[in-house]
Amino acid sequence: MGNLTDIRTGIIVKINGSPYLVVWNQFNRKQQRKPVMRTKLKNLINGSTLDKTFLAGESFEFADVSNKRCQYLYKDTDNAVFMDNESFEQFHLPLDQVEGSLPYLKDDTEVYMTFYEGNPISVQPPPKVELKVVETPPGVKGDTATGGTKPATLETGIVVSVPLFINQDDILLINTETGEYVNRAS
Repeated sequence: MGNLTDIRTGIIVKINGSPYLVVWNQFNRKQQRKPVMRTKLKNLINGSTLDKTFLAGESFEFADVSNKRCQYLYKDTDNAVFMDNESFEQFHLPLDQVEGSLPYLKDDTEVYMTFYEGNPISVQPPPKVELKVVETPPGVKGDTATGGTKPATLETGIVVSVPLFINQDDILLINTETGEYVNRAS
């Protein structure tokens, strides 16, 4: 059990049986009133947000959350399949639970998996990934002076905006947090 001063940005608390990440907090103390901690919380399972005010003396629980290095193996019609890099145990996550990460994952990509009470709940792809261009319109000669961009479809199906000099079969470095082109991989 924690107390009011333990609540700060980045910790994970358990509310109504679900893990919530504290994404913002503000301590308030007014004259002749009990202090309170105002927070904005993000549910780590479904991504919903919650505004909650914790009162002085109100108890709460820290969530039992851990991170492990895992490997993305493949996806089928309903699930993405991962393997724990230490125990080699395989587990499935529903596609809708990992849809934000899937466009950046090729088979055998190493990821960080978040576990809540021993069960996998979310996946974090590497900060940058290398993906091959499978389709992009050719750049027009002399059109590069303006620094224009064009769409490129990558091997996982994601479409990103790239400079005009990028060609089909180029390997690109993509930022997984922003979904943006970084540069050509060497």
